[in-house]
Amino acid sequence: MDNQDYSADFHETLKKALNFFAGEIKNIKTGRATPSLVENLEIEVYGSKMPLVQLASITAPEPSLLVVKAWDQTNTKDINKTLQSADLGATCSMDGDLIRIKFAPPTEERRLELVKKAKEKAEATRVKVRLARDKVRDLVAKAAQDKEISEDDKFSRWEDSDKKTKETNDQIKEMAESKEKEIMTL
Repeated sequence: MDNQDYSADFHETLKKALNFFAGEIKNIKTGRATPSLVENLEIEVYGSKMPLVQLASITAPEPSLLVVKAWDQTNTKDINKTLQSADLGATCSMDGDLIRIKFAPPTEERRLELVKKAKEKAEATRVKVRLARDKVRDLVAKAAQDKEISEDDKFSRWEDSDKKTKETNDQIKEMAESKEKEIMTL
């Protein structure tokens, strides 16, 4: 495996870890109702499961309210049933062909739990990044041991992987701090 393979795989792994982390913290409720909280819920319709976003429009007219309007009105009851059984921490009510999802503002204790959850996800992502870096370091060390690359090249590649790891960890920290600020803001 040559340098480009190490580098490309490593960069792709870091990119995937960042994207995964961004998706994970996006789904942490912050006290504000956003369509992303429910859009990926699987609804049993037409004999299969489909994400809510493919079955209905989801709007947030107020910070603590989501309104779901099914495109096919026959699915409204199935959507409502799934929303009520989901662990949203909200109350769902049907109003004709609309479903209103009202979120109560989280307590201080709940906000601290959410911050803790975001920090745990950040740490799990940092662990993935470190594992990817360690894998690259091991591959480079083996290549140097097998005399495929020079010692100077080995240290240069290690330095590059450490630099990229630090940059990625800084991005994770920035994203986690932003989410913490969002959660703690009333």
